[in-house]
Amino acid sequence: MLWDDFRRSANVEDRRDSGPMTGGMGGGSGLGIGGLIIVGLISWALGIDPRILIGGLEVVQGQRPAQQQGPMPAAKSGTPADQQGQFVAAVLGDSEDRWTEIFRSQFGRTYQPPRLVLFRGATQSGCGFAQAAMGPFYCPRDQRVYLDTSFFTDLERRFRGCSGKACQFSQAYVITHEIGHHVQNLLGILPKVQQAQQSMGASQRNAAQVRVELQADCYAGVWANRSQQKWKFLEQGDVEAALQTASAIGDDRLQQQARGYVVPDSFTHGSSAQRMQWFQTGFKSGTVKDCDTFGQGVM
Repeated sequence: MLWDDFRRSANVEDRRDSGPMTGGMGGGSGLGIGGLIIVGLISWALGIDPRILIGGLEVVQGQRPAQQQGPMPAAKSGTPADQQGQFVAAVLGDSEDRWTEIFRSQFGRTYQPPRLVLFRGATQSGCGFAQAAMGPFYCPRDQRVYLDTSFFTDLERRFRGCSGKACQFSQAYVITHEIGHHVQNLLGILPKVQQAQQSMGASQRNAAQVRVELQADCYAGVWANRSQQKWKFLEQGDVEAALQTASAIGDDRLQQQARGYVVPDSFTHGSSAQRMQWFQTGFKSGTVKDCDTFGQGVM
């Protein structure tokens, strides 16, 4: 992945030097692709049903008030100087530029970018107390993406065939998936789903959640399409690595690894095939309207 030409965003809050916080999860309404990865790895290793561990990580449960765990930690705003921080700021900056173009051309609207919080161990979010084990997630209350960069180390260590530079597009996919949730929030999709889920049973809520996550996968593909048109930044094997990541975090694969069988009604992020399919849909078309995982209704 060639990202040197990407503009570095200044919308980064670097809390990595603030020291880890301790405490428990509060409101827990973050949207986390990374959380499912970490939970799946833990449940696989321990033989625990991943649904037990996933408990508080489900998507749009924003009706619960966030519990404060103390003052927000100090943060350095701007573009981090270290290589990892530079990479995150570059992906965020290019996503801002591409989504600004998309909102203007496809919706006639002005894109309002999110802020991205880098932290170590744990931090406070608008959705409650955030812990590294959740992985990257989006909080719609404060319109921030939260990222403990140790997640990238876990990604390289756990997934075979992905190391160093070869992992960068997979990492960018994870970041832009979370930004995809911000796009859903701006378009009014998340509030509509949240309201609808209040009157749904468990299986229906899960099904709606799957559609939210698959749409965020598709939006990550839309960003990749538009950025590739602009920069020709993809190298051989990048897309395959991202698809491998999408496959590895499918609900069916994680459940099969953890339990030996699959329970489709409990899916919250989609199957491996679905996740790969929707990322590819966005990547091939570069058009938001082709990411209507709901069929008709909220789009």
